[in-house]
Amino acid sequence: MAYTLEAVIGPATLLRAAVQGQLAAVLVSLPQGLAMVPMTDELFDALTTGASGRPLGFWKLPGGFDRVLAAWSSAGPVGYVEAEFFGGVGSQRAALWADGELTVGPLSIEEDQSFAEAGSPISQVLRGLGVVRASHYDEFEALNLGRYRRTTAWLP
Repeated sequence: MAYTLEAVIGPATLLRAAVQGQLAAVLVSLPQGLAMVPMTDELFDALTTGASGRPLGFWKLPGGFDRVLAAWSSAGPVGYVEAEFFGGVGSQRAALWADGELTVGPLSIEEDQSFAEAGSPISQVLRGLGVVRASHYDEFEALNLGRYRRTTAWLP
């Protein structure tokens, strides 16, 4: 069974203010005071500025949007995460911006690699956002990010 996730994650109040007026953006509440904005095809198209390339090696981060995330992070940390798995094999990419700068990553793991001792790229970024895993296996599970199998399934 396939799993894909492409999303901006950060404090709910920060993301609510940041995406206000962006019709293609959907804010999804997460535990621990966080929220995510799924990077849907519609949002990707709305945010694409014509800048070329794949910023920081991400598949679905619009060209130039890394600078927007850096600007948003002046109000609090914000992360961008991507995961794609099929049958337990896949890859992850994640990065964290804080105080207007890229502070973690981009971190990545490909299907033939094991997680670092610090955890998966996404869990490391979630930890930077203040996620506490408590009794959960990791920060990914603490936010219940495995609840849906596709990015678009998070939409209302």
